[in-house]
Amino acid sequence: MNILILGSGGREHTFAWKIAQSPRCKNLYVAPGNSGTSKIATNVNISVTDFEAIKELALQKAIDMVVVGPEDPLVQGIHDFFLNDEALKHIAVIGPQKAAATLEGSKEFAKEFLFRHNIPTAAYESFTPETVEKGYAFLETLNPPYVLKADGLAAGKGVVILNDLDKAKAELKSMLVDAKFGQASTKVVIEEFLDGIELSCFVLTDGENYKILPTAKDYKRIGEGDTGLNTGGMGAVSPVPFATDEFLSKIEERIVKPTIEGFQKDKLPYVGFVFIGLIKVGNDPKVIEYNVRMGDPETEVVLPRLKSDFVEILQAMAKGTLDKINIEIDKRAATTIMLVSGGYPEAYEKGKEISGIENIQDSIPFHAGATIKDGKVVTSGGRVMAITSYGDSYQEAIKKSYQNIEKLHFDKMYFRKDIGFDL
Repeated sequence: MNILILGSGGREHTFAWKIAQSPRCKNLYVAPGNSGTSKIATNVNISVTDFEAIKELALQKAIDMVVVGPEDPLVQGIHDFFLNDEALKHIAVIGPQKAAATLEGSKEFAKEFLFRHNIPTAAYESFTPETVEKGYAFLETLNPPYVLKADGLAAGKGVVILNDLDKAKAELKSMLVDAKFGQASTKVVIEEFLDGIELSCFVLTDGENYKILPTAKDYKRIGEGDTGLNTGGMGAVSPVPFATDEFLSKIEERIVKPTIEGFQKDKLPYVGFVFIGLIKVGNDPKVIEYNVRMGDPETEVVLPRLKSDFVEILQAMAKGTLDKINIEIDKRAATTIMLVSGGYPEAYEKGKEISGIENIQDSIPFHAGATIKDGKVVTSGGRVMAITSYGDSYQEAIKKSYQNIEKLHFDKMYFRKDIGFDL
């Protein structure tokens, strides 16, 4: 098969790394890709939302399957674009169609789906610039902390949690009236705060059948002890030690099954990954959010634990035969630590040379915001590289990642030294 991956982050490098291992993959392309994917695939400098250029590439390279990494092209309807084009509709697309991708594209749509299918989640109400006063009144009925979510896509930064009522009201005004997140915050969802520990559940589905991948936990805050600003993720651990068999069966029965059944009842065409953001409240799982793609950096710990042929699984998803295959998981733990540019998630500089990659042993460096310039690997984003390791325990795996990080260097390199601290 000729396979095209869309995206340029650590998730896409991990996809490429896993797909390249399959004898079923003949030629592998990544658009636009990064310095890591360039070593194992052919990078093509095309934006993930330039559908016409993607079409041209797919036809020119006789692509058989497109694996969509990020949410933007899914929410904009890339799957529908392929289905509605005579020249493209034979190509398998891994990622839900536009209607189903609204689960990530709109927080309100996702909450309505959860309530409609009796899936446990936090109580909520939605507000617009016209109903901002009602929003203030709703905040007054809640106990702190207050959770405000921009309805649309805000690159993982549209959720604000505040302890002070006046600050929460000011933030609501900033989001709705002052358009803090642009189009994404023309509507804001206010939610009750759920107190517990978070984890991520990843599900593969062909629309009817499903397989559950290993759980993972990521660390969103920039500062140690989970402090400071939210980021795209500073590290991840899999499996999640507190997710016992009993807890995992609650996730499957109360959340995964009704989600997949909900797709069918609501006629939401879904072939792809369902990333369910969960919180453990007491001994019960509740849904915080849906994402319609794999998470990053969780992919960097979940896929390395998959022993089965990834391309065979993707083919089964595309053909609707996911129930016919077995998935084998590595019993070892995997952890990843994210190296980021100094200043991230706020302003940071790019173009810093990364040295020492060739000295890494016993860990896998997944490139994210990194590119090749004048033959050298340099930084090109906020989250630069994820260092993934295996271990008999997550503590052993974390130790290996930190040992290898000591061999790497770029100017103003930063990473959290406490990943896994709360487990």
